[in-house]
Amino acid sequence: MQLPRLGPSKIARLVRADGLDDVYERPRVFLEQLGEAVVREIEAGTSRRVAERVCKQAEALGQTLIALGSPAYPASLAAIYDPPPVLFVRGSLSELSRRVAIVGSRGATGSGRSIARDLASGLARHGLEVVSGLARGVDGAAHEGALAARGRTLAVLGSSVDVVYPGEHKPLAARIESSGAVISELPPGTGPKPAQFPRRNRIIVGLVEAVIVVEAGARSGALITARLALDEGREVLAVPGRPGDPLAFGPNLMIRDGGVLIRGLDDVLEHLGIDFGVVGAALAGALPSPDPILEKLTGSAAKSIDQLTVETGLATPALMARLAGLELAGRIERLPGTLFRSASPA
Repeated sequence: MQLPRLGPSKIARLVRADGLDDVYERPRVFLEQLGEAVVREIEAGTSRRVAERVCKQAEALGQTLIALGSPAYPASLAAIYDPPPVLFVRGSLSELSRRVAIVGSRGATGSGRSIARDLASGLARHGLEVVSGLARGVDGAAHEGALAARGRTLAVLGSSVDVVYPGEHKPLAARIESSGAVISELPPGTGPKPAQFPRRNRIIVGLVEAVIVVEAGARSGALITARLALDEGREVLAVPGRPGDPLAFGPNLMIRDGGVLIRGLDDVLEHLGIDFGVVGAALAGALPSPDPILEKLTGSAAKSIDQLTVETGLATPALMARLAGLELAGRIERLPGTLFRSASPA
């Protein structure tokens, strides 16, 4: 939907209320919400023509479009305050994976890059997808670590997926695409701009259940990501550094403000409750009985993530992981608009 005056949070509210289709058909009904300028633009057909042109251009470049409200749209991302209306994707976006982000300084030390690479490799070996921003330093090392372990990794860009930034990471982006995905909310031909990277960071947060901070200065974008994670109820973990070291400022600050201190992979796995045998059993269908999610869905209409969060008392990241296991086991069904229902008759 190409309506610059209609922000992501307002579009998300319309999608969740099943009102987005009606906007194009009966825009005057939404005059109070949209404003006169947007309604006139819809009535003139301008926004539809622009959207159709963008779709054709993206498809010609081999990009997949995933719209908010579609079954393929990541449910955890749809649950944030202002999810992107559309994702442009090169590669494949798995619906059932647990994901952890690793972020940090572009100017990371050799030690910082090594830590990021080792953490990503270990997480990938345990079946988790590693998410980062394809930047120099920690981001690139995290992607490399996941690939070295033959795992899946997702790169979220502050440019369109056909304009890889930084340029030297084009080969890395191609490798990520072959065993994961390169993702952006920006239409084809959009170059990198400073204002787009903080917006990119909210997508990273929305895709994951936890964010790990490795080396970050006082003005690092990684701190923006970590703050967004806390706001969205995601876990924040940080690798501590020596007091006085500029690149230790960010992780140490996060630990002071409630983030979890981690010394290595074992601490991450322990904090997230990840035991590969238990996770594997859950994904195969050996879920706890009685399962609180199944209890809330059995014999009921479809429910949203927000409803299930309130009714089960589970935090969103934990809820999403359990929903993924139940869906893969064939116990529940996912519907458009990030709704879920029992796969068994009442």
